[in-house]
Amino acid sequence: MRQQAYGYAAVTLFCLGIAPVAQAELKPISEETMGEVTGQAFMQIENIDGGVDGLQFTRMTLGMDVETRVNIDDVTAGEIDGGVDFAAQHVALGHIARNDGKQFNGRTYSAGDTVHFEAFKPYIELAEDPAEGKLSGFRMGFGQARGSVSSLTSSFSGDIGLKLDDGSGTIYDATLMDQNAQPTRRRASHIGIVDPAAAPADCTSGAATNCAPLTRLQSLIVGQEGTDGVTDFTNDFFIGFQREDVNWQSPDGANVISAEQGVFINLPTSMTVGMNQLITQGVQRLQTHRNDMGKQLF
Repeated sequence: MRQQAYGYAAVTLFCLGIAPVAQAELKPISEETMGEVTGQAFMQIENIDGGVDGLQFTRMTLGMDVETRVNIDDVTAGEIDGGVDFAAQHVALGHIARNDGKQFNGRTYSAGDTVHFEAFKPYIELAEDPAEGKLSGFRMGFGQARGSVSSLTSSFSGDIGLKLDDGSGTIYDATLMDQNAQPTRRRASHIGIVDPAAAPADCTSGAATNCAPLTRLQSLIVGQEGTDGVTDFTNDFFIGFQREDVNWQSPDGANVISAEQGVFINLPTSMTVGMNQLITQGVQRLQTHRNDMGKQLF
């Protein structure tokens, strides 16, 4: 045993002794060998010209894909001047299928299956005014996003791409409004139809016309309309924080979305909901907890 110990010690000392003089040579590899190597940058940085606004944009995109289901108790953003730009309780991304055979995102799920919120290529984008050398705003979003968003929202700033059916088959773009049925994209509490061709909106409780509280809208499917009823990915889902009004470009450059000062959430959806349903029943909440607590959870 002692001889073995001496042997191990000798080998160890020998290795330690030659370590300081060990050498390695870097050799170039052929293009053919390089062609067999694949990879992807973890982060891509783009500088984008803002055009007529004179702003300069820098977008940092992460080369990663995320599938998640998450619950958040309370979210408050932009609390200033005696109000709040966005306030919601029981926020959830993704949900759980209640019944067998339910179809979401082009797939069929069984009861109890998790239906993830899919978020690909997350990014952070900065808008800078080069004349003043100040940050005009920044936003966080996804190159592609699709899935359910659930909440009990009392104040919303931004845009919700919902469509509403007035009951006669006429479809309108939903309008965010305050409790007095005045259209607004800042700190809205209600949603409905505001159009010269439609009946005037009235948000009076118990006698509402073309107006419903945002709390009636408990679950939405983020995405854009695809073929065969399948919801496709959208690249316009983001939350922005602006010191001044900013025109944000879609990641593919196809759209420009004007965001007002403060917090701005752009929530694209392919859903169409009946106005009367929204007033009387609302859009029921999807199952967002492992133990199902009901369709009108809060």
